[in-house]
Amino acid sequence: MHPPGPLATAPVSARARRLLEALYAQYAQGLADPLKLTLVTLERELFSHAERARNSQVQADLYAEMQRLRERGERFAPRFLEALAQELGNLCEPRHNPAVGETGGSQPFHALTLVEDTEIDRDIVLNEIARREASRCNTALQLLGQRFGVLAAAPAFEPEHVPLGPYAACRVLREAGDVLGLSLDTQLMLYRVFERQALDRYLELIERANILLAHEGVLPGLVYLPYLGRASNPRRGARPPGQERPGEAPDSNEGHAHAQGGPTGQPAHGGMPTSQRPLTSWTGQAPHAAWGAAMAAAGAGITGNAPAAAHAHPGAPTGAGQTGETGYGSANDDRFGPALSSLKEMLGVARQQPNYGPLGGRRAGDLPIGTGTPVQAAILHSALGALQSRTAVGESASHGRRSVADVQQELLKLLRAEHGPQADLSPQDTDTFDLLGLLYNEIDREVRGGTSAAELLVRLQVPVVRAALQDKAFFVRDQHPARELLNAVAESGATWLAEDDTDPQLLQKLGSAVDKVVTDYQGDEAVFEAANHEIQAHYRSQARKAEVAERRHVEAARGKERLEMAKRLAGDSIEYICAEHAPPKFVQTLLKQAWSDVLTLTLLRQGEQSEEWAERQQATDKIAEVTCQPAGGPPDIALGSEVEGALLQVGYHRDEAGAIARRLSTPGGEDDVTSRTELTAKLKARSRLGEGGETEPSNPRRPVPPSRSPAEESHYRSLRTLPFGTWFEFVTNQQGDVRRQRLSWYSLITDNALFVNPRGQKIGEQSLDSLARLMASGQARIVTEEKGRLIDRAWQATVRALRSLAGGGKPAAQEQPA
Repeated sequence: MHPPGPLATAPVSARARRLLEALYAQYAQGLADPLKLTLVTLERELFSHAERARNSQVQADLYAEMQRLRERGERFAPRFLEALAQELGNLCEPRHNPAVGETGGSQPFHALTLVEDTEIDRDIVLNEIARREASRCNTALQLLGQRFGVLAAAPAFEPEHVPLGPYAACRVLREAGDVLGLSLDTQLMLYRVFERQALDRYLELIERANILLAHEGVLPGLVYLPYLGRASNPRRGARPPGQERPGEAPDSNEGHAHAQGGPTGQPAHGGMPTSQRPLTSWTGQAPHAAWGAAMAAAGAGITGNAPAAAHAHPGAPTGAGQTGETGYGSANDDRFGPALSSLKEMLGVARQQPNYGPLGGRRAGDLPIGTGTPVQAAILHSALGALQSRTAVGESASHGRRSVADVQQELLKLLRAEHGPQADLSPQDTDTFDLLGLLYNEIDREVRGGTSAAELLVRLQVPVVRAALQDKAFFVRDQHPARELLNAVAESGATWLAEDDTDPQLLQKLGSAVDKVVTDYQGDEAVFEAANHEIQAHYRSQARKAEVAERRHVEAARGKERLEMAKRLAGDSIEYICAEHAPPKFVQTLLKQAWSDVLTLTLLRQGEQSEEWAERQQATDKIAEVTCQPAGGPPDIALGSEVEGALLQVGYHRDEAGAIARRLSTPGGEDDVTSRTELTAKLKARSRLGEGGETEPSNPRRPVPPSRSPAEESHYRSLRTLPFGTWFEFVTNQQGDVRRQRLSWYSLITDNALFVNPRGQKIGEQSLDSLARLMASGQARIVTEEKGRLIDRAWQATVRALRSLAGGGKPAAQEQPA
């Protein structure tokens, strides 16, 4: 295919031009049939509407539209591809923020109006189509934006600016649709048909473009996951360093770096350890902590206590019981030896402390560990199966706040009833019960009582006990499917969730998953994995919905930022004029209230570097010069007409605009028609540009905050480098209860920060300064990846308690979450 003119003359390198031509050829081929189908389908829909027309006039109009479509339809595809080539050819042009419906040329400023029904209708439809498709193609579109940045030797392209993205396609569609000469209703119908016929295939085209550029060496292997962290997909277990399969990377959280940046565009804390890296994933998708590595580190400080640990387990067997059977425990547990050894050592030393009792599951009157007769694994399995069956048939309703220690007592009671009073658990199995008891205690601290989650946690106790007894590495594997389900259930009722953050659909799915596990689990991890798969699918779906909702709030916040900056610049310009010329006081009031809206709208539409903005500044100077002249002189008719027309564009009624224009174009700022009192009352009664009925100062600036302490300043500087999407926990009362909120966006210019809840709904806004002060006072804190998941936090608290006891002290005080 011969390269079109815009590509042949594009100001890029020869290699970049060749790649652009290849991309154009790929898109032209991929869109050829969809563009034809768009017109064919449009004609069919017009015919269908004509057949159902309510009167003959409407039917005749539709037939006329069909005739125009047949006559001019052959121009549509060539014009579309020509405009698409122009988008590619403008790759290196300065980027601004065009509306979807903008074409390449700019309209004369005097032709712009605040409201034009036809244009607004088209813009609304096209923007909504582009937004939906950009959301669907979000990840692939971000990758393509990065690669186009390389081709243009510029920063990465935002989705709105990607030449082959959905926003560009909608701009091109509008331009190509104009050649058909259709009415507004038919144009809107064309846009919707194009969305169904062409944009539905756009994700494939974007992915093919990424593949082509990657094969050509443009950021090969690039991975970009905005906001969404790695999903917690269950794995069988981690391999120790040096034993990875060929082509498999070592399993470490340190390799999980986010490709998400803050406002500076730099990597967002990706090189930090998980203990410092901010959590940015949506609920249910936080990366898991490395339990094995944590255990190895925790046990490093108590290696001198090994003799005591050995003494605490006289004759401890290596299997599930002294029978030497291998039914309970993984066949490959040796690879977790160091971590298991550290865990056993801490637990053994901790048991010797007098204050261990309340933490573990042992009861007064229990046989000393290792003195009873351990039952065989098959017997233990059968007894636990019987307890699980009771849970399955509904006995859990009477369990209330049953603990793991209660399960252990029920199990021992059942065993001793069948096998004599000396029947007991092996030391290793007792360790498992004690550790689970400690873990469940910590989980209960962070789950609201009386919730569905609390009940489901009780129902899961027996299956989780069976899974832990069967897999000796349960507490040291980085990931275990039973722990994943336990975490999902616990987080659904976490104390950091507000009442309206609860997801009813998730609770229903969790209830079904727990029912299935309680009914079906007989030692096969696949049962837990299947339950987790369904839960994770729901989490991913909810994350996508939350991200779409969040994006809307972010776009609104960015729009408010642009409006505020335009108001500031307009206010500064007027303040300068007033200080330099000192026009009459009432004229200054009109400039700051009415004329400021005109300057603000000009900045929003045209920008600070535009000719229109320069013209508005000249008009402001002229207003000051004319009104500073002695009263009684002739008015400046041309200036008055220009001011009146500008005020009409920002929504002033003609009588108000005329009255203001007369005062701003007459020497002394006088007007014999409208009094100052009447005009002042009218100005107070109307809303300013962008206020929506609210009352704001004409030059919106926050007061200068008090000086920050060194700690507050440190937090403030840190906040300005955080990646968007960082989760915070805010203390809500004197009891220390917290709520999680997500920092979706913040501005380094206005200092505004936008927060949403776990469902992507806006919570509120505050300044980075106030957030830094909250952090310094301990009322707000960043959630890190290491403590992002409830079960990881609970396990870390369990290990801290054991480590403290193993060191001879009291259990460590409960650490503040995150």
